[in-house]
Amino acid sequence: MYRTHNCGELRKENIDQNVTLCGWVQLKRDKGGMIWIDLRDRYGITQLAIEETKSSEKIIEIVNKIGREFVIQVVGKVIERYSKNEKILTGDVELEVANIKILSESEIPPFTIIDNSDGGDELRMKYRYLDIRRNPVKNALIIRHKIAQEVRKYLSNNDFIEVETPCLVKSTPEGARDFVVPSRMNQGEFYALPQSPQQYKQLLMIAGMDRYFQIVKCFRDEDLRADRQPEFTQIDCEMSFVEQNDILEMFEGFIKFLFKSVKNIDFVEKFPRISYKDAMEKYGNDKPDIRFGMIINNLSDTVKGHNFSVFDNAEYIGGICLENASEYSRKQIDELTEFIKTPQIGAQGLVYCKYNQDGTLKSSIDKFFDENSLQEIAKLMNAKKGDLMLILAGNKKRTLHGLSELRLKLANELGLRPKDTFAPLWVVEFPLLEWDEETNRYYAMHHPFTAPFEEDIPLFDTNAGEIRANAYDMVINGVEVGGGSLRIFDRELQAQMFKNLGFTKEETERQFGFLMNAFKFGAPPHGGIAFGFDRLCSLFGGADSIRDYIAFPKNNSGRDTMSESPSELSDMQLNELGLIVKK
Repeated sequence: MYRTHNCGELRKENIDQNVTLCGWVQLKRDKGGMIWIDLRDRYGITQLAIEETKSSEKIIEIVNKIGREFVIQVVGKVIERYSKNEKILTGDVELEVANIKILSESEIPPFTIIDNSDGGDELRMKYRYLDIRRNPVKNALIIRHKIAQEVRKYLSNNDFIEVETPCLVKSTPEGARDFVVPSRMNQGEFYALPQSPQQYKQLLMIAGMDRYFQIVKCFRDEDLRADRQPEFTQIDCEMSFVEQNDILEMFEGFIKFLFKSVKNIDFVEKFPRISYKDAMEKYGNDKPDIRFGMIINNLSDTVKGHNFSVFDNAEYIGGICLENASEYSRKQIDELTEFIKTPQIGAQGLVYCKYNQDGTLKSSIDKFFDENSLQEIAKLMNAKKGDLMLILAGNKKRTLHGLSELRLKLANELGLRPKDTFAPLWVVEFPLLEWDEETNRYYAMHHPFTAPFEEDIPLFDTNAGEIRANAYDMVINGVEVGGGSLRIFDRELQAQMFKNLGFTKEETERQFGFLMNAFKFGAPPHGGIAFGFDRLCSLFGGADSIRDYIAFPKNNSGRDTMSESPSELSDMQLNELGLIVKK
């Protein structure tokens, strides 16, 4: 065998044993007469000791040739280490080398393979197989593995059956752009890679599988950012004969189970549930971070009528209260003002009001508001002595967005979003449809198979924009980690949904005919949820980006710089597919 032990295994109880190790050379130190090598594998590091006076010329010759990242095999006796290293689990012992063999030589790596590497993102992406040797990335993939095992354990113990669905599917016009795959055998026709297994899992419910899950690859051709990749993994689940509360209870238990088994964190209380409308009004977005306060206060009905045109002409006025911040300097407030004026936020300006420790109020609108009026604003915002009130005004949607971004910026600066504190909640009662001014039509906020609240169905004919979706999102620390809905299982209601989305009968039949046909044969009430597996992994690992929790991710341009993909096809391949590339 190549090895008897791994490099993280040896302890004091192994002293005087003869062992064989294999691994990569992390570091070599020549102190004149003594040479130490740190040997690394997935499991840890073991120090090797080579005393020149006790070693053969052949061993010294091999040792002198060895460099960083060489793969070697060593045989020797475990001895107690004179200078202990408490930072590693094998730090009490070292291996007195009796024989050594180079299994594979290495060029000098393009960056140093240590925890705090000197390699930039693009360089480490290009040499991802080297990057994975570093502890942060290696440990991220180990966390991913552990979470996958626990996911399967919980769902299997609750009667879910893992079923694989196709990766070559029919392209549909809703949602993000599809990645498409040309068919050689059916030239001029294309498959799509699935954005999710949505229709297939519904078909599995019609097929009587009752409870299904899958840890599945999904694909979306959309602009990228830190928490988004063109190919990603989700935990996809569906259940039959359920109401919304059944699903929320099942998957609240699922999240609690993962926190306990992966992080040893117990959640005893039920997760809060907040409506989409309240989330937008109180936090300015539909994925609120509730680890801290600074809830948005609607001041629109109170602060108008003081001849301050910014307020008097505004559709909406809202503010947040920052505790114990009345000492904020003018420079700090000016920096916040510049922040909310950036194109991404687009606010016109920022109004501040300080509640001084002596009980007086000082604001940027003193010219228009007397002390009593400012006290009324402070009362509405639950401000107390020492607090700082920040107010925005303008278009309601844009102003709420600005307050949301301001709230998060301040929380980050003040350390109110610790990575080791978790605050899960459910957001419920989303709108079913969104109106798009540019295309002059409705789009499904989630997807076209989401069921409306039964009492809202008559609104399809009168005010479709007010219909509530029987949908729900799981949010943790301001990140949407999962979302789902009850599904439409009635053929006529599904046809009505497609009609409101602007589909003709012919388009509905062409795009979704196989699902609509399945509804003819007895569909059970059903619903489900999908969790972003990559996002859950990064959340548990304390990272902002999902990239390190994916073995071979793409960069922000959707490229794999390691394998240099995507790439062009040869003329022969294009001819076989019947394609002409238009540049």
